[in-house]
Amino acid sequence: MPAAKRSALVPAVTRAFAVLDLLAQERTAMSLARLADSLELPKSSVHGLCNTLLALGYLRRQSDGAFFIGPSVMTLAEAFVAGTNIAQEFATLWSESHEPQETVILSVLSGTEVVYVAARNGVRPLGLAFNVGMRLPAHLAASGKAMLAFQPVERVRELFGRKPLPGLSRRPAPTLDELLTELDQVRAQGYSIDDEGVREGVHCIGAPVFDASGQAVAGVGMCIQKARLDESWRETHRELVMQVSRQLTERLGGMPFVEVASDSTGTHP
Repeated sequence: MPAAKRSALVPAVTRAFAVLDLLAQERTAMSLARLADSLELPKSSVHGLCNTLLALGYLRRQSDGAFFIGPSVMTLAEAFVAGTNIAQEFATLWSESHEPQETVILSVLSGTEVVYVAARNGVRPLGLAFNVGMRLPAHLAASGKAMLAFQPVERVRELFGRKPLPGLSRRPAPTLDELLTELDQVRAQGYSIDDEGVREGVHCIGAPVFDASGQAVAGVGMCIQKARLDESWRETHRELVMQVSRQLTERLGGMPFVEVASDSTGTHP
């Protein structure tokens, strides 16, 4: 962040959000000492921040004294979703057609993660519930990779180049070079695949949603149990995902994906 922008920030607010961001990234409760050590802040300062966030409902405290994200963050998430046109269009799309047999989700990028802003859980059991406000690593989620593929390569390097990419399942997480190679393929074919990277036994196909400026502003994903997947199902679900992404793109005034060589600008024709 430029120095001019940093100087305009209110330190106490910045530190409070640093606490929330850290807990969101770690996805586990953290003690006061661990928070202070990770944030490189005095323990007394972190104690005051946590008590304030606790009183406001943005943190909750476990029986062992460790802190975790509190319920008040959902109010912010719901307000964000309510103001997100793409989520409204997604809801309208399903109100005009049959409910999906499989789970279909809609997400947007938030740094190195995806935030799920809408979901239609299918009638078939999946073993993985997608809830509004849920966050997952963008480099593992199919919808995340669908969006990352249409970001400038320099931006992807900036986001993921600082430390090894985390994993969620027994599948090893990709290296940055492996991720970039995969994103090249996604950019060429217009869809992405999560093959048990988020959850073992779950296979997801993703596709980008473009706005009128050609930016990939959201990602659509469809998830099914891998045990039920065969080549015909793969083709059927890939086409369904791309159909939903095309419909949402058109609703936003964008141009649907066309298979062309990428210019790595983060836009598409």
